[in-house]
Amino acid sequence: MADRYANFANSGLGRTVVKRLGLPDPPRLRRYRPGDPVADGPVLLGAAPGGRLAEPAGKLLESIGVQVVATAAEGARHAALVFDATGIVDSTQLRALFDFFHPYARSLNVSGRVIVLGTPPEATASAKEATAQRSLEGLTRSIGKEFGRGVTSQLVYVAPGGEQSVESTLRFLLSGRSAYVSGQVIRVGAGAAPAPADWAKPLDGKLALVTGAARGIGAAIAAVLARDGAEVIALDVPGAGDALADVANKARGRALQLDLTAADAPERLAGYLAAGPHAGIDIVVHNAGITRDKTIARMDESRWDSVIGVNLTAPERVNDLLLERGLIKPGGRIVGVASIAGIAGNRGQTNYATSKAGVIGLVQSTAPLLAGKDITINAVAPGFIETAMTAKMPLGLREAGRRLNSMSQGGLPIDVAETIAWYASPGSATISGTVVRVCGQSLLGA
Repeated sequence: MADRYANFANSGLGRTVVKRLGLPDPPRLRRYRPGDPVADGPVLLGAAPGGRLAEPAGKLLESIGVQVVATAAEGARHAALVFDATGIVDSTQLRALFDFFHPYARSLNVSGRVIVLGTPPEATASAKEATAQRSLEGLTRSIGKEFGRGVTSQLVYVAPGGEQSVESTLRFLLSGRSAYVSGQVIRVGAGAAPAPADWAKPLDGKLALVTGAARGIGAAIAAVLARDGAEVIALDVPGAGDALADVANKARGRALQLDLTAADAPERLAGYLAAGPHAGIDIVVHNAGITRDKTIARMDESRWDSVIGVNLTAPERVNDLLLERGLIKPGGRIVGVASIAGIAGNRGQTNYATSKAGVIGLVQSTAPLLAGKDITINAVAPGFIETAMTAKMPLGLREAGRRLNSMSQGGLPIDVAETIAWYASPGSATISGTVVRVCGQSLLGA
């Protein structure tokens, strides 16, 4: 459904009215198109004294065609401000953040990017350093709410030993792929992350399973993974057969009709994957989900059981069997689709919020178990995304969902899909146990 207010706000008359009345001002977001450069202009790179990431980050960015500048010319515009804060070891040194961002805050282009690089507090050498590094979260989240005009702001904690594994994350955050991701904290772990042979097709040769693929976000995930080179198995219930076939055909993949809540569903899926020419799977995206809304006082047992069964128990059962059978290959990726409802809760959705908080729990509890198996597990938590489901919401709730975020608009299914594709990349091998909100920095939740 078209966002008529956003269209009006971006018209000549609309811009005047919005400015004069102080109304929400949804910018036109820069989204990725194949062939786009990583950054659409110069990137200003700064650092606190003693930082360990500015030099490798600068060399990396230059190697991928980004113009990096250390000193800004008067009146210069920038595509991004990147600051290495790893040298900050106590609170008195936080002043370096002000000294960098204060003079250049207004130099960013529309849909510009802010990235702060830090050290995970748990990996620091002292309590004071941990305190200072944790402070960075307040800065980046506030910048995301202050700068406006489609600017996004992120904090990337890079563990010691992970300095050479940030390329996938920097490419994602600087580009239009992260248009609706802001105010997030991403952790890049220690170790090496292999670069794909072709960053335009990072998933070439990979086989990806996408559940709930017949429509909406699932269809977008299938399309983006196929665009990035993967062969896609699009899975959904038999009742969605025609729509599922259309999605699979557009992705040049395969359609698989299966109800994942059936008692034998994991066994049937495992058999299908084991018998295929690929003999296993590289990427598993648990997107299938349902809502059955009622307040808990009015909810019947079937509404509770069905939502928990589809949204949480089915992914658990599938993961357990595929991992037990060794069908998720080394270098494999598991990605869950949670929701901001699982973080902030939502009236009338106790079942849904419980299931989506469970998806977050599944990621966080499983990641340590997979650490030695060369398999990662992560999740996205979408906010208000423009789909057929949200188009049916009452007008007041729909408009609140669109406006109560730093972008003053709803996201698109492709915004969720781009984030999943970043997780799926070989270059994201040291990112696991992470939950990234795709919500335009919603004002709800943490």
